[in-house]
Amino acid sequence: MPINIPNALTLMRIMLIPVLVVVFYLPFKNHLTVAAIIFAVAAITDWLDGYLARRLGQMTAFGAFLDPVADKLMVVIALVLLVERHDTLMFTVAACVIIGREIVISALREWMAELGERTSVAVSYIGKVKTVFQMVAITALLAIDPARDENWMLALCYLVLYSAAVLTLWSMLIYLKAAWVIIKDRSNSL
Repeated sequence: MPINIPNALTLMRIMLIPVLVVVFYLPFKNHLTVAAIIFAVAAITDWLDGYLARRLGQMTAFGAFLDPVADKLMVVIALVLLVERHDTLMFTVAACVIIGREIVISALREWMAELGERTSVAVSYIGKVKTVFQMVAITALLAIDPARDENWMLALCYLVLYSAAVLTLWSMLIYLKAAWVIIKDRSNSL
């Protein structure tokens, strides 16, 4: 399988994950800022690889599989890192909602693909807005040390993350509703 530019960007995003973890914990000046930059680069490549795949006509089955895996790995691992640093109930609940939704929707997409209905759970507009909120919040939160940084900045980041969690639930309900119609139709036809 030849590696094209979009798939190379996706693979790079996966390779940035251990780099993010190591930088997050290394005790050098501005390590949190560097971790945030690494995550931001990964978030940008998430958008860029999809754009280039469509623009260059380089969409592949491998890329369709790997891209969402890379996205979910990066987000989940960053949230796990942040839960340790921002150890509050509200933050942990928001992170659990986001991570739980990713697992549910991945399983749902797999199931719908087996039924030949993958397009019924395609990415929605709300899902895209959720992703933007999520990426912005995680990037900013990676850069902030809650023990030292401004409270208003931290509060704003929490608000964006909580908004992402609400949009996460909303988009999950949209996906589940679309899938339910298909599941119900399949059950009725048996």
